[in-house]
Amino acid sequence: MKADTNNISAPRLWVVLARAYGAMSAYIEGSMEAQGIGLSDFMVLEVLLHKGPLTISAIGEKVLLASASMTSAIDRLENRRLVRRRSCSSDRRIRLVELTAGGTTLIEDMYARHAKDLEQLMAGICETERKKLYAGLKTIGLAAKSAVSTE
Repeated sequence: MKADTNNISAPRLWVVLARAYGAMSAYIEGSMEAQGIGLSDFMVLEVLLHKGPLTISAIGEKVLLASASMTSAIDRLENRRLVRRRSCSSDRRIRLVELTAGGTTLIEDMYARHAKDLEQLMAGICETERKKLYAGLKTIGLAAKSAVSTE
């Protein structure tokens, strides 16, 4: 039976979205592991590259990891000398996590490769389709967030 592309129900869209996310996630995770780093550690390094020094809780909010997972990730990265913890100059009770020089070099190289890999995966999607897809996904995400918030 041929799929009806004129009628795309919400459940059908959900399945396609979930499968696409799963396949992309597996591809990216494999790429990260081939470079010797796990996906969660990559996400921590990436947020520090783009946002600068942050507290562990702020990093966790950005990369959607639980506090215990965040501490483990920071410990792993610190043991590899890719990040360091330091006290905040304005409030010594606050501990910030920042990239080391080696961490900066590693994540800049990895992020450039990551961006290239994603561009290759999405090469078949023209700019117009990308804009529509982006807007649609944003709308779905906001609707889902709103639905969760009101429960």
